[in-house]
Amino acid sequence: MSILSIENLSISFHGREGITRAVLNASFKLDKGETIAIVGESGSGKSVLCSSIMGLLPMPPARIENGTIEFQGQNILTSDNRQLRGLRGNRIGMVFQDPMTSLNPYLKIKNQITEPVCLHQRMTAKAAWPLAIAMLNEVGLPDPEQIMNLYPHQLSGGMRQRVMIAMALINKPDILIADEPTTALDVTIQSQILKLIKKLQREYNIAVIFVSHDLGVVAGIADHILVMQQGQIVEQGTPDNIFYKSQHPYTRNLLDSIPVRAKTEKFIANSADTKPLLTLQHLRTWYQSNDNELFRSGRNLVKAVDDVNLQIFPGETLGLVGESGSGKSTLGRSVMRLVQITDGKILLDDRNLAELSASELKLYRREFQMIFQDPYASLNPRMTIFDALSEALQIRGALSESTIHEEITLLMNDVGLDPASIRKYPHEFSGGQRQRIAIARAIALKPRLIIADEPVSALDVTIQAQILDLLLMLVKKNQLTMLFISHDLSVIRYMSDRVAVMYQGIIVETGDTESLFAQPAHPYTKTLLSAIPLPDPIRERARYRQVNVKSSEPHITP
Repeated sequence: MSILSIENLSISFHGREGITRAVLNASFKLDKGETIAIVGESGSGKSVLCSSIMGLLPMPPARIENGTIEFQGQNILTSDNRQLRGLRGNRIGMVFQDPMTSLNPYLKIKNQITEPVCLHQRMTAKAAWPLAIAMLNEVGLPDPEQIMNLYPHQLSGGMRQRVMIAMALINKPDILIADEPTTALDVTIQSQILKLIKKLQREYNIAVIFVSHDLGVVAGIADHILVMQQGQIVEQGTPDNIFYKSQHPYTRNLLDSIPVRAKTEKFIANSADTKPLLTLQHLRTWYQSNDNELFRSGRNLVKAVDDVNLQIFPGETLGLVGESGSGKSTLGRSVMRLVQITDGKILLDDRNLAELSASELKLYRREFQMIFQDPYASLNPRMTIFDALSEALQIRGALSESTIHEEITLLMNDVGLDPASIRKYPHEFSGGQRQRIAIARAIALKPRLIIADEPVSALDVTIQAQILDLLLMLVKKNQLTMLFISHDLSVIRYMSDRVAVMYQGIIVETGDTESLFAQPAHPYTKTLLSAIPLPDPIRERARYRQVNVKSSEPHITP
């Protein structure tokens, strides 16, 4: 029997610039204990649909044009605020994408996790304490008594997400809505959160709506999949039907955009005497942390990069992979001299970048450039695209205005953007377009080395595929050497000739991409590879069976 029924739901946003159709005639049913996954790109209407179930739409500018949302016979759309408060956090729980913005930074965990119990079960904070401790234990957090007395910023991303799940489930709701709950997490933490949600769903017979743009994730967790595009559910069915027998072109486009194949054109050094372009010798970047860490306080020495030795050859793409906090980004910033290194050498050819003065470094930086994770933060919002690119070009030397225009036109064409838009500002472009602009700025100086730090982690799967192919094309066209940093092993495999695996500031393994993926030597590499979600329901079910047999837990077919 259906616990939730949505019929012909249409939602619009009415603003100064007109009407935006966010959801168009959406219909589906959710049964007790079932998992429905909603997939689609940013702006497809996934989160708006889920917010409407919780009664969290901003009214106005949001407006329900038509349709119904019935939860166990109750029409949510006609419920008053008192009735909605009785549902939220009680009968329907929600886990949001970013726990840091969802948790109150001014309140300790104990105040936030006991609040739903006090509100809905009329308990005192003292009476709710043991329930909160039990729930934190249930979601796998160590020493919950100590965690209860910490603030959100004192926990890691994975721990904060577990707290959010505990808050959502503490009243044993009938439905759990998980809106991109693993997008910001590393692959190993993501795997733990997905297993946790399935375990708790099994124990409490909860119905789950799981929102994601990652088809590899939903392949292993969903009973039924809805594919949304521009507010419409364009296709729905079982995971097997969606993955193996998809009918809609948009679904096939999403599936084709998953980076599952390895890089086809492999880098081969010209001879055994080929000199590396970049050499890191005993590189150390340590710093003092003043943050209070879990169960520890005071100043702590963080060895973000600890005695790293690495070589990258001309024309090669080296993938650097590891979890958050492993030191990847610090290593990239150390090479760029954007952070103060503690010790070691950074040799570009035979020139030690660590010994350059600020003025020398400014001149030498044209040889190596960086593409950052967030293009909006790295582009000046007050500069047009023309100004941003011309500034980079002028570093190469005095250029005439006509030459600058020609160069910018070529750059815009190279990265697949309309040259007619060069007078626009960064906020007038989409996330994928802004990343293309950041790439254009990086290659404007015609550098020999590019450091790409998580350049696609914030992008949808289709835009991600476009940016990856663009980078591969530019590397080949401009004979670039690239250090490609990511926590996504599928992306690393797609892009890299060789892979270096980083763990707690140390390079624990390096090797040819295919050899490393086929036969990883280090236990940490094996853990990373085993946690990659596969965009293949049959293989994911087989993996779930294997994991459940090892853990002596009963198997639940996703």
